Amino acid sequence: MIHIIVIGAGPAGMMASIAAAEAGASVTLLERNPFPGKKLRITGKGRCNVTNNCSPREVVEAVTANPKFLYGAVNRFSPSDTMAFFENAGVLLKTERGRRVFPVSDKAADIQGAMVRRLKESGVRLLCDTRVTGLTPPDAESGELPRQTGWTVSAERSGKKTSFSADRVILCTGGVSYPLTGSDGDGHRMLRSLGVGVTELKPSLVPIETKENFAPLSGLTLKNVTLTAWLGDAAVYSEMGEMLFTHFGVSGPLVLSASANMQKRPVTDYRLTVNLKPALTPEELDKRIRSDFEKYAAKDFVNALADLLPKAMIPYVVKQSGVDPRKKTGEVTKEERAALLETLTAFRIVPTGFRPVAEAIVTAGGADVKELDPKTMEFRRYPGLFAAGELLDVNAYTGGYNLQIAFSTAYVAGISAAREEDGIQNEE
Repeated sequence: MIHIIVIGAGPAGMMASIAAAEAGASVTLLERNPFPGKKLRITGKGRCNVTNNCSPREVVEAVTANPKFLYGAVNRFSPSDTMAFFENAGVLLKTERGRRVFPVSDKAADIQGAMVRRLKESGVRLLCDTRVTGLTPPDAESGELPRQTGWTVSAERSGKKTSFSADRVILCTGGVSYPLTGSDGDGHRMLRSLGVGVTELKPSLVPIETKENFAPLSGLTLKNVTLTAWLGDAAVYSEMGEMLFTHFGVSGPLVLSASANMQKRPVTDYRLTVNLKPALTPEELDKRIRSDFEKYAAKDFVNALADLLPKAMIPYVVKQSGVDPRKKTGEVTKEERAALLETLTAFRIVPTGFRPVAEAIVTAGGADVKELDPKTMEFRRYPGLFAAGELLDVNAYTGGYNLQIAFSTAYVAGISAAREEDGIQNEE
């Protein structure tokens, strides 16, 4: 029987362990935290957006880094497979706006609990409070140890040094976001020590700091607006949805997804615009403005926008429009009305930086996918070493896609590692 060690008991590590064990392997799962799935319990603000109820093709289309690498994995373990996995484990699911899938209970702990039960049912040996510190490949010397015939996993367990041996190893240590949950880059350091390429680690799906001081707007949520991220004259991202202002800048679903498309250049090379009234054509909006101006003709311009905008945002829009806030509304010129129209349809925001990676939902960058076989998630230069989940240089928009990537890559890694022959390259 093949013995596999899986490192990291997050969503990818648990799925890889279950898949390998149910394929006939003996599996030991090592986790540095006192219990498995610590980060999983806080995803989706504690609700856990477990996947997206869409086709495999649509998952790949939502991936912003190395989408082609994932094509086979997502087709082999699709969103419908993920949903069936949890429903068969007794977790009722529901689909919400944007096809986001959540447990009916709105409790991420139910997702984590279902995976832990499945680990036990499949016979996985789970060892918590075990931090892996190094990997030694087969036929390598490690200090005074003789040459190894299998993988040696060095670790610290309950404060004491120990080691494990295995025929194959699956790395599922995550990225570097939310380091307090254990994702602090250990897996990337192990890969670098083996000479495996790791691309630059950066925050993705992360709030954005801005030049503008939006502190007075902190907590204000804008719904049904369109956010566009620009690089020069090219729109690299544009979607309608929800965003919010914070003491440092902007956040919310639209901003997080925009950040995933702002990775190729320094963040200061990009600019953001917000269409505050995307449901109206420019002509319809102009008509609405003229109607309000007639209604509030005797009022100051700054006091004539309450029907159009949240009160706290009015000073920002007025300033950006360039219209004198104390000018009587009835005296506003056609050109000034056009400036207001432009501001309402393209409110400008200047990004100055991303928030720290510790605040990011996922990590951009990771194990270079060119070094892995996408059919097996096995490293080409190290037969018997596999990887899955956020450790890889793949990431996607918000909406359940990133957890689906973790489940898909982990499933493929698990069943591939459990095969008696190396890899599945010859599989039809």
